[in-house]
Amino acid sequence: MRTRMALVYGGRNGEHAVSRGSAASILAHLDPGRYEVTEVLIEQDGQWRVGGRPVALPEALRVMRDQDVVFPALHGAYGEDGRLQALLEWLGVPYVGNGVFAGAAGMDKIVTKKLLAADGMRVAESVTMEGDDLPLSEQRRLGLPVFVKPARAGSSLGVTKVRDWEQLPAAVRLARGFDDKVLVERAITGREIDVAVLEHPGGRVEAGPPLEITVTERTFFDYDAKYRGGAAFEIPAALDAATTKLLQERAVQAFRALGCRGLLRVDFFLPAGGTGEPVVNEVNTFPGMTAESQFPQIWQRAGIPFAALLDLLVAGVTRPRTTEARG
Repeated sequence: MRTRMALVYGGRNGEHAVSRGSAASILAHLDPGRYEVTEVLIEQDGQWRVGGRPVALPEALRVMRDQDVVFPALHGAYGEDGRLQALLEWLGVPYVGNGVFAGAAGMDKIVTKKLLAADGMRVAESVTMEGDDLPLSEQRRLGLPVFVKPARAGSSLGVTKVRDWEQLPAAVRLARGFDDKVLVERAITGREIDVAVLEHPGGRVEAGPPLEITVTERTFFDYDAKYRGGAAFEIPAALDAATTKLLQERAVQAFRALGCRGLLRVDFFLPAGGTGEPVVNEVNTFPGMTAESQFPQIWQRAGIPFAALLDLLVAGVTRPRTTEARG
């Protein structure tokens, strides 16, 4: 008997195209002999489509409620941030990935920093913009360069590297085009390392081999580098055993501190010199899921092919099917 699954993708945000790419890759790697998939698309204007057919929200909810599992392949606001997960909780249908709290907390870079710092992890110094100007005392504390980021957006949308304080107003305006909550963060010089965390059915939590990002022809790992070339991945990263173990421990610590479920990708900086406590840059509660994305590549290198990875994520949340009628 095949598992009935609703694959939800798209979304009302700037990561709509990224979500479509993740969903297409997920669909291509799901075993059609094991899964009966219904595609549920959320257009950028909020219109819902089921199997390509426009439907009203109540009809979309009914379709999702009648599945064995929902797979939210959504990035960013109105999908990765806990809002859809709250709806699925209300419907009482199992779903892949993180829950309401982890999604909301992990989507907000400022909240993430506070929670991880409270758990003893190292994060970059930062300040939340209250207006249009950054006090001179904060400028001196942070130093240059800094990164200006929307607090609740992913895929490096709206992110600017500021090397001169005269560039700050334009960078803040750009960030506020994606979110009215803006973060100014001290730039960290060092190696950029990602660690994927996977929760296996039964509850065992495992961190994969670290991945190192090398950016070519870009000043940082921005949207173009992520999705239009310009970055290379090395898996496993060329690290000594002690550093690898520390990064993996910190990634699992972040997973637990945020109350995660299923999966998480933690992005670190190893400060120049390669020793000392790693700095958490950001977390991704639903990382990119194309075959070229970091999360599937890490687990591929660890011996878990993409199709098997999807099976593990689904197996961790599916419930036995009952024969009772659903009203």
